[in-house]
Amino acid sequence: MTRAAVVCGLGGAVPATAISNSALAAQLDTTDTWIRTRTGIRRRYVIAPGEATSDLAVAAGRRALNSARRTAADPQVEHRTTDADLVVLATSTPDRPCPATAPAVAHRLGLSGAAAFDVGAVCTGFLYALATAASMITAGAAHRALVIGADTFSTILDPADRTTRAIFGDGAGAVVLRAGTTDEPGALLGFDLGSDGSGEELITVRAGGSRQRSTATPPPVGDEFFAMEGRSVFTKAVLNMSTSAHTLLDRIGWARPDLDRLVAHQANLRILRAVGEQLGLTDDQLVVNLDRVGNTVAASVPLALADAALDGTLRPGDRVLLTGFGGGLTWGSAALRWPDALQVEAVPGMADAL
Repeated sequence: MTRAAVVCGLGGAVPATAISNSALAAQLDTTDTWIRTRTGIRRRYVIAPGEATSDLAVAAGRRALNSARRTAADPQVEHRTTDADLVVLATSTPDRPCPATAPAVAHRLGLSGAAAFDVGAVCTGFLYALATAASMITAGAAHRALVIGADTFSTILDPADRTTRAIFGDGAGAVVLRAGTTDEPGALLGFDLGSDGSGEELITVRAGGSRQRSTATPPPVGDEFFAMEGRSVFTKAVLNMSTSAHTLLDRIGWARPDLDRLVAHQANLRILRAVGEQLGLTDDQLVVNLDRVGNTVAASVPLALADAALDGTLRPGDRVLLTGFGGGLTWGSAALRWPDALQVEAVPGMADAL
């Protein structure tokens, strides 16, 4: 049997403040119908003044650790002395440009001394972080890992841009991985990752980095905000997520008809359906929660997993494919059989009706 990283805990978090489409329409030149028909989104959450990405990361991480404690004992884990000896945080909105946010998150969770670092791959960030943590576990460099995706894009959006404000929301999702073997339910069976830096301008914040700061001149107005070329991103997202998913399925020997669930980055309902169609899946096989949380960037995939585990959409033994696409450009996929008896806490606020 081959050593593998096994999913044994799961959690999510959203801020307290939910913003409906109607509330946005009262501020911007848009309507509930315009937003829903183009994106499938009905609401999103935003942090309050003074809150930060680490606050959501800690909340999701704590629920994931609690989930792991309540889930069945770890028969294969060696040298377990803490809840996690590795913390990997995927985010594009860290609390500060320097230092990384992960060590502070680890400290607040009582994991001081654990290896902790950030990964930046925008909406693909969680999959990159998951692959990194899984690789460290299979190599024996870690035994238990807390992998978090968290972003607060409300802090980098143009307040007057109806398109980006309608799409993005703040949130966090986390999983706990433990050392195990490939034949166990919950074992991560493979990854496919890729990038294309020629498309860096399609999803970007132009100001604030070393290139702009080195000029010693103020950036053009608006460059401090997130910008995206929607039409080009749509096409590339569908193409690269579909290609990555096909590549991984072939690599691990899964036939497409055997796939039970697709958990794709929650960017846009039309994108999700297009990727599902490329894989021969029905809408019922797609995990969708963007209608209630919007595009939460690096939090998107783990938050969707937590939601689907809670409502019973994900069942023990399901063949599950994860896939994402984000700035960089980056993309990636991962595959696992859904674990047995995973105990997941409800995410406060997400079940509330509009």
